[in-house]
Amino acid sequence: VKRTGLVVVKNTKIVGLHCSSEDLHAGKIALVKHGSRLKNCDLYFSRKPCSACLKMIVNAGVNRISYWPADPEISLLAEASSSEDAKLDAKAVERLKSNSRAHVCVLLQPLVCYMVQFVEETSYKCDFIQKITKTLPDANGDFYSECKQERIKEYEMLFLVSNEEMHKQILMTIGLENLCENPYFSNLRQNMKDLILLLATVSSSVPNFKRYGFYCGGAEQINDIHNQSLPQEIARHCMVQARLLAYRTEDHKTGVGAVIWAEGKSRTCDGTGAMYFVGCGYNAFPVGSEYADFPHMDDKQKDREIRKFRYIVHAEQNALTFRCQEIKPEERSMIFVTKCPCDECVPLIKGAGIKQIYAGDVDVGKKKADISYMRFGELEGVSKFT
Repeated sequence: VKRTGLVVVKNTKIVGLHCSSEDLHAGKIALVKHGSRLKNCDLYFSRKPCSACLKMIVNAGVNRISYWPADPEISLLAEASSSEDAKLDAKAVERLKSNSRAHVCVLLQPLVCYMVQFVEETSYKCDFIQKITKTLPDANGDFYSECKQERIKEYEMLFLVSNEEMHKQILMTIGLENLCENPYFSNLRQNMKDLILLLATVSSSVPNFKRYGFYCGGAEQINDIHNQSLPQEIARHCMVQARLLAYRTEDHKTGVGAVIWAEGKSRTCDGTGAMYFVGCGYNAFPVGSEYADFPHMDDKQKDREIRKFRYIVHAEQNALTFRCQEIKPEERSMIFVTKCPCDECVPLIKGAGIKQIYAGDVDVGKKKADISYMRFGELEGVSKFT
């Protein structure tokens, strides 16, 4: 059984991020966590789910199930002794698919032509990379390139079937025979590689490099459970989620993403342990607005009336507004933001009861033309990890 990730979306809003555990598959975890609320939801799996998961989520009335077209949850790359069961499960999945109202499909579209280059340029310029290059004068782009190559290798092992003939056999077994002939097969492989490259590039913008990470620089009592830092690997992973969200921005100049997680009192059946997803957002204009409804100009425009800053809803504000869980005062809640929270957002974060902020600190203490970052450094009662 391969480890599987799952995103649950309702009315275009993410309401759950789950990962399979030792006890339960990702689809079963979604049933435990959401129950009948899964009705009309869209589910996005990192692998094609097994029949045991599919029958339950179809029964819950989900709208659509999308999956990554590689080795399924019940692996077809396993030992010969278990391959027969895996093939039988794949047949059962196809039967469930053909007789259910839910749309089960591969949602894999080619990236727009400039996307990879844009992500490459903006990832290298992001706060976390800039902090390293500023504090290490000898550091050049090599450390970033090396990190990216490591991530590419890691993700290709996770998400690609290296042998093309084996990949074709898997596609035929899981009901995707129409993708096994060229040019469809070569296009599929290329689209998968492009997405892996994009993910590796974004992940490299929050690098695991020497002593750099998210540390509490204040005088908070680190013994307090609410002030204890997450393991660096988990903090980086959550920040990468926020970095990915930043590319959904409607701001032409600066994309910002924010993700809120909380830690319950005990571990649950989810592969995320005691941590659970609360909400996420990115900077955008108010919901329902059209492109020309509001100004898009930044502080280079002399006329302050036609600048965008009064109209953009910040990533932190959207994450708080569209959260799918309440923030509980007795639990450790944390927000991950790709840039330092501004003076408009800091009081909102504190007022919501969030205990920890993980963010870049490049702009801390700065006052720009339309936006100020003075309050973050002075904030008390909330632990800051930068």
